[in-house]
Amino acid sequence: MPRRRPIEDDPDLGRWAISWADFMTLLVAFFVVMYGISSVNQEKYRQLSESLNAIFERAPVGTPTDPSAVIGDASGVGLLEGGQQQVPSESVYVESPDGTALTRLRDLQAKLSSSLVGLFQEGDLEIQGNELWIQIEIRSSLLFEAGDVIPAIEADPLLSRIAEILKRTDSPIHVEGYTDNQPVSTDRFPSNWELSAARAAAVVRLLQLDGLNPERMAAVGFGEYHPKYSNRTAEGQQLNRRLVIVVSRDERVRTALLSAGSGGVGEDTVKSLLVPTPVVDDNALEQVDTETGIIFRRAEINATQEQ
Repeated sequence: MPRRRPIEDDPDLGRWAISWADFMTLLVAFFVVMYGISSVNQEKYRQLSESLNAIFERAPVGTPTDPSAVIGDASGVGLLEGGQQQVPSESVYVESPDGTALTRLRDLQAKLSSSLVGLFQEGDLEIQGNELWIQIEIRSSLLFEAGDVIPAIEADPLLSRIAEILKRTDSPIHVEGYTDNQPVSTDRFPSNWELSAARAAAVVRLLQLDGLNPERMAAVGFGEYHPKYSNRTAEGQQLNRRLVIVVSRDERVRTALLSAGSGGVGEDTVKSLLVPTPVVDDNALEQVDTETGIIFRRAEINATQEQ
């Protein structure tokens, strides 16, 4: 007679409750974290609201609740109420030349022209000027042998005469080097960048030896990428091999010229630089970081700030 199998107990049907409890615990923790992240700092919100209301209503911003949030004192040093802050303009404007500056440039151009023009063949040396700078364009063949950066002996009298005239002014000076589009690839000059920069630096060095203050000068090479004439002809290539000595009215003018070169700035650009000082909107916002948080207030521009 076969043995009867023992009756098995029913499986535990309540195990689902454990998984459900774990799920609910994680869900509660998730909502607690989300609430903590989304909670708003009421004090910061109030300060921001007051600042914006004061600006749009053109009324002064109220004094912060926390006295320690005020930086500086009423003498005008602080960043909050009672103080002023230098707010630089993003655009750089060049002021219109006064009579003295313009006369000085014109006199300098006249002296250069009377001293240099006529000594060389037409086209080998050109002097041009406007209200912002004077440029002396010299063909590379007058200063250097082909493919070389050591100035020729004939370059000394020319640069010495230029230096003697430029000593009479303290205007910033920089030398621009240009080449044609013929490729250059040697151990000494891998490209026209190095060749043009080395020639400009050599001219600067000779001007220094002739007595010009080196702190006034700079050298920059534009290589073949700013041609003044067409490189399709041999004559155009010869004219593109040039050095330009630029005498700027002031440092800001030279900074503008160094970015594009004197040959890349036309008369229209000169006129656009001579714009009046922009009027700053008195509703401009500035951000101030205080001990209680960040607030926004109407920016105060120092009336004596240089434009």
